[in-house]
Amino acid sequence: MGSRHALIVRGGWEGHHPVESTELFIPFLETNGYEVRIESSPDVYADDAAMTQTDLIVQSMTMGDISNEALAGLRTAVQSGVGLVGWHGGIADSYRSSSDYLHLIGGQFASHPSRDPAIVSDEDKHTLTYAVGMTALGREHEITAGLEDFELHTEQYWVLHDDLNDVLATTTHPAPSWHPWHREVTSPAVWTRRWGLGRIVVCTPGHTPDILRHPSVRTIIERGMLWATRTASE
Repeated sequence: MGSRHALIVRGGWEGHHPVESTELFIPFLETNGYEVRIESSPDVYADDAAMTQTDLIVQSMTMGDISNEALAGLRTAVQSGVGLVGWHGGIADSYRSSSDYLHLIGGQFASHPSRDPAIVSDEDKHTLTYAVGMTALGREHEITAGLEDFELHTEQYWVLHDDLNDVLATTTHPAPSWHPWHREVTSPAVWTRRWGLGRIVVCTPGHTPDILRHPSVRTIIERGMLWATRTASE
């Protein structure tokens, strides 16, 4: 069997450490038989030859822009069976101006609610301790099977999403007095999505490399890359 080909697309806002974070996963990919190509722009998605040779896309591109041609190439590639995996803003807060990208991914970063602004500084107000809980599907799915609920101390993503997602884990935002909403809100923290023949995996934790090193987060992403990769039957 020939090598599998992974394309890492990284860049955008440097606060999410796109280079350092993706470098964490290159040894895993290479150990599992992937040839890895790295690009710093989504323009590669418009290259039909490159996308035809790709089995897995790992994207860490927070905000930024994508051309119509590149977006069309990405959607076509995933529909044809190329896997797409990412974490945090590198996938759930990419290309904010593109509704077609949002439609593909199935979830868009809306907020990371803060702690009480009266007692914390602006520098760390979005860093809080929260729980990630497995859903019934998550307890059975090969990406998350065997993982227990866990806690993180980092940004907690509130995402807008739809029912095409298969949610493997969730997180619940409280309704403290300093925020305007009136009841708790549960957001997906990990989900998969089928798009044509393609598989998409989104993990919302991942603000810093330290969070990506958390055993459960890292396991979810690594298993997600294997699960999403184009298979011979697709």
